[in-house]
Amino acid sequence: MGRLDRCYNIADLREAARKRLPRGIFEYIDRGTEDGVALRENRAAFERLRLTPRFMVDLSERDMTTTVFGQRIAHPFGIGPTAVAGLLSHRGELALARAAAASGIPFTLATGSLTSMEDIATAGGRLWFQLYMWEEEDLSFALVERARNLGFEALIVTIDSALGRLREHNERNGFTFPFQPNPRALIDMTLHPGWLTRVLFRTILDSGMPRNANYPEHYQQMVGFRKHPKPRSKKAMTWNDIARLREMWPGTFMVKSVLSATDAKLAVDHGADGIVVSNHGGRAMDSAPATIEVLPEIVDAVGDRTTVILDSGIRRGSDIVKALAIGADMVLLGRATLYGIATAGQAGAEKAIDILATEFEKTMGYLGCRRIDELDRGVFSQPKFV
Repeated sequence: MGRLDRCYNIADLREAARKRLPRGIFEYIDRGTEDGVALRENRAAFERLRLTPRFMVDLSERDMTTTVFGQRIAHPFGIGPTAVAGLLSHRGELALARAAAASGIPFTLATGSLTSMEDIATAGGRLWFQLYMWEEEDLSFALVERARNLGFEALIVTIDSALGRLREHNERNGFTFPFQPNPRALIDMTLHPGWLTRVLFRTILDSGMPRNANYPEHYQQMVGFRKHPKPRSKKAMTWNDIARLREMWPGTFMVKSVLSATDAKLAVDHGADGIVVSNHGGRAMDSAPATIEVLPEIVDAVGDRTTVILDSGIRRGSDIVKALAIGADMVLLGRATLYGIATAGQAGAEKAIDILATEFEKTMGYLGCRRIDELDRGVFSQPKFV
């Protein structure tokens, strides 16, 4: 707990995580793609927005809860899909799921996670599952069926993965998927004996070498001296695939990585109950717009027809306020809670959630808002921007 006592914001958790993780793993979660333009712009766009304080408002009774897909959640945010939490902390995805359940917010399990959805289902709380479509469609459909049978509440289909990523830093660090041992990466890991003991060796003793636990068995292997096969992203994915998945999924259905009003309308037309406005945290296309900048046009286009969720760049509670004031119904966290589990497991994730919840409530108070439904675009000092 001593480490967490010295973490006062998400930036502090990030620095603590940086010191505890091998460079290759830390940069995999921390950096963006290509030159990092989208990554930086996600933050800069939030920072450009200014809010107008209002005082002399009775703030003695405040309610920061909200309703999403018909159910109340304790805070207007959830944990989004992140695939390598199990390399940051022993059983990291399970730690995230338990932290979310304890905090009263949803948790999203990623397709590429290192913990099986069967194990995650034991965590309780509101569980969502994120899907990438593969060329071998039947394998993707099998994942959907497993999630449905295990009682996952929602399915999120990510649509920005067909062409892969350009992340040169992973190559420089020798950090690839599937991972092939190489001198640079092995030296990096050896220089972090704490991580070896806390995470890698515990994982090996517990369940063997890290693996993509939800992949088909012949694709699960993540580590080896020869190149292991992995499922190929579907390059021919269209809105017809979204309609098919909608038919398969009886619960809440969302489309993630929407960055235009046109795609937002198409997602809703093809059955989406919600859309996630996302540029993959700056990890997909480096020239993509910041999500907070495209949020207004998307809310104006479909906000009265569907639930609008935003991710990418959330580091402060005031960021969440800004997204909700523009019209988002909630946001999803990515790096913030990853930094938390890398620092102190489940307790670290709960610390990240508590930091953002406290900052959110304080910012709401400065705006004279006692409930989330009091937020609107009038809180901005430059309303023409939104």
